[in-house]
Amino acid sequence: MPKQVDHRRRREAIARALWRVVEQRGVAHLTMRVVAQEAGISLGQLQHYFASRAAMLSFAMDFASEQTSLRVDQGLEKLGDRPHPRDVLRLTLAEMLPLHADARATSRMSAAYVLEALHDEAVHEQARRGLVQGRALVEQLVRQAVADGHIGSDRDPATETNLLLALTGFTPLIELDVIEPRDALAAIDLHLDRLFSKIDRSA
Repeated sequence: MPKQVDHRRRREAIARALWRVVEQRGVAHLTMRVVAQEAGISLGQLQHYFASRAAMLSFAMDFASEQTSLRVDQGLEKLGDRPHPRDVLRLTLAEMLPLHADARATSRMSAAYVLEALHDEAVHEQARRGLVQGRALVEQLVRQAVADGHIGSDRDPATETNLLLALTGFTPLIELDVIEPRDALAAIDLHLDRLFSKIDRSA
């Protein structure tokens, strides 16, 4: 019998190869031919899965987002059945920063995707939609924390969400060795401590 090919796994392998190209060589080298070489397949095989560079990049970005969500879910499991919203927000923000190998790969992938989105309308809309959804999830956490009394009712959830997401702006400072990862985490902790100024961890 002919060998069965898991098309999803093959696409994921190509996406990971694309991540490596972006991480090791930069977005300027991100061509279908280079990604095919990195993945150990022919250009024709790659084109069987992705008809264009934009399609390949879009899948790789979606896969990167899925992997980030998976890491967050795994972290949440370690926090127990009813994790405190401060801990959930810290975990979420930390996973958006290039603090370990997988996060660095997805972070650099995201940067490449944003650059592509600036010049491609279809990619722009997909990237925008993903960011809107991600922001909405963070705002939902903040609103629930306000409703549960963990954050002061005088705080505006939309503004607090924007301030929290602004903390992911530490990425280029970490990548270019301006600050250490621990400094970024210290700033995140300080901001969360101020936001949750009346934390009741027994709640």
